[in-house]
Amino acid sequence: MINRLLVANRAEIASRVFRTCRKLGIETVAVHSDADAALPYVREADHAVRLPGSAPSETYLRIDLVLEAARRSGADAIHPGYGFLSENPDFARAVEDAGLTWVGPTPGSIDAMGSKIGAKEIMKAAGVPVLEAPAEPTEVDLPLLVKASAGGGGRGMRVVRRLEDLGGEIAKAEAEALSAFGDGTVFVEPYVERGRHVEVQIVGNGQGDVLVLGERDCSLQRRHQKVVEESPAPNLTEDVADALHEAARKAGEAIDYRGAGTVEFLYDPGSERFFFLEMNTRLQVEHPVTELVHGVDLVEMQLAVAEGAGLDGWAVAGEPMGHAIEVRLYAEDPAADYQPQSGRLTTFEILPPGEQSEGIRVDAGFESGSEVSTHYDAMLAKVIAYAETRTAAARKLASVLSRARIHGLVTNRDLLVSILRDPTFQAGEVSTDFLTGFETDRPGSVSADAAVAAAIALAEHAREVRTVQRGIPVAWRNVASQPQRTVFQTLDGAEVTAEWWGGRDGYAIDGHQVVAASPTEVTLETDGVRATYRIAVNGADVDVDGPRGHTRLTRVPRFVDPAEQVASGSLLAPMPGTVVTVAVEAGQQVEAGQPVLVLEAMKMQHTVSAPYAGTVTEIDVKPGAQVAAGEVLAVVEQSMVEEEQQ
Repeated sequence: MINRLLVANRAEIASRVFRTCRKLGIETVAVHSDADAALPYVREADHAVRLPGSAPSETYLRIDLVLEAARRSGADAIHPGYGFLSENPDFARAVEDAGLTWVGPTPGSIDAMGSKIGAKEIMKAAGVPVLEAPAEPTEVDLPLLVKASAGGGGRGMRVVRRLEDLGGEIAKAEAEALSAFGDGTVFVEPYVERGRHVEVQIVGNGQGDVLVLGERDCSLQRRHQKVVEESPAPNLTEDVADALHEAARKAGEAIDYRGAGTVEFLYDPGSERFFFLEMNTRLQVEHPVTELVHGVDLVEMQLAVAEGAGLDGWAVAGEPMGHAIEVRLYAEDPAADYQPQSGRLTTFEILPPGEQSEGIRVDAGFESGSEVSTHYDAMLAKVIAYAETRTAAARKLASVLSRARIHGLVTNRDLLVSILRDPTFQAGEVSTDFLTGFETDRPGSVSADAAVAAAIALAEHAREVRTVQRGIPVAWRNVASQPQRTVFQTLDGAEVTAEWWGGRDGYAIDGHQVVAASPTEVTLETDGVRATYRIAVNGADVDVDGPRGHTRLTRVPRFVDPAEQVASGSLLAPMPGTVVTVAVEAGQQVEAGQPVLVLEAMKMQHTVSAPYAGTVTEIDVKPGAQVAAGEVLAVVEQSMVEEEQQ
């Protein structure tokens, strides 16, 4: 019996496991890096042990440190969560060798599924359909997909549409896989256009019995990373669903699977055929949708199997009830190709404090005031909606997201809302290329209305903080000759201006009536319709939450501080991170688009390239250097020839 469980993970998944442990009366132990010391999951645990350092390689990936934490805290079991060491067979063996209960599959099962190449062979032998590319591909076989044998999350993955590109893309994938997983082995398989990513949840008892808990659709992906997941998968025939479930059962039985796992398939809607992709020998990020439609607690099932309870009491009969949709809320900047963001979340409220919404589940790793580190991925929370129908679940989830208050960092929230309200998505016509060219649909008037509210809130703030003549109206003039002008910049770089008058009778704004105003809340009436905006000011940034959603504005100063100007041709860090490589040196000639250096942050690499042909006059960083967003990395002086041609 498990008495005290250590979760060898962080943030959201640690909190999720702790929640079930509290229900079962199991004590909990958190481990945390220095960067994570103040996150909520650390306080939620009964005990916490520090892992010195911040980088994953120094902390959560250190088997010796995790086992020492278990010894010091008196834990008798370890749950790996997902990511980090969750699919490391050496870690599983080390846990068992230490006399602790391992809440996961056997090391042998992890080993068998750890190599995508080896896993394919096992599945093929078990009668599970697999994708196979010819040894010598031709034009007829295009497009092809290069994949890393170890790992996942889209790293080491390349789509090849021209045969002449195959060799180069394989080399890139090998390098990326070696960096990410320590294994540069890759393989090639056919790439199915407009395919769907459908996966099946299984739970095994380690003795050949495998329980199937329906399927999930995880087709909506960006850079091969999942964005939206749901269960059941839409627009699947009963025959296809049954065949998927049976194939997943065979996969689990082939390796005597123990605990919770997921068998992933690529489904071709045109032919109604599916093919084995991989098996995740752990709890999936998207497991909540299965829990909601099947009425189970997968973590509780994991713990029961680990304690030897078997599956007899977990038989789930009949069809799933209702529909569940999950979105992954990330700190990332849509205006910068969704580059991950780091920094402080000044406000983070998916639901208003104390409010509960029926059918809404929030699995979050952060709270208001939390710091989002550059060392880990940028997922803030999973927000899940459950309802009787898919349409109702999508509508409910979109509404909750649009009303959430998230300040300090920009997120993919608008993208998620647009997806949920998109007619194609609502029709269940999903595929892995759904987001290709997808445009976020935001009302154009939001920024204009928000700018007016922000300008009035700033004026109210200025009135409250001044120490003299506080009784004089804001912006009062004996003879008013022109309105006050407050200029803001939106996230996409556009400028929006609010013009207003201040006097004895309050504010006057063309097209609006100011009904009420304070530094934190402004009510406007436009064409007889009132709307209230909540305002949060953080330095030059102003966050506005209104009936149509959130707008982030930055006040544009009337005069630019010369100290803040940078030299022409300066290459600035697009995000905080670590310099991985520097490809040029001072004095070197470069071409337009030539890589200058590579930054890494939050499991992503970003290449900083020369904006035009010229000469590198400065290189201000070296490999290993930590840089802040906006920091000058290098300077390229444009060549006279190119400048004249422009």
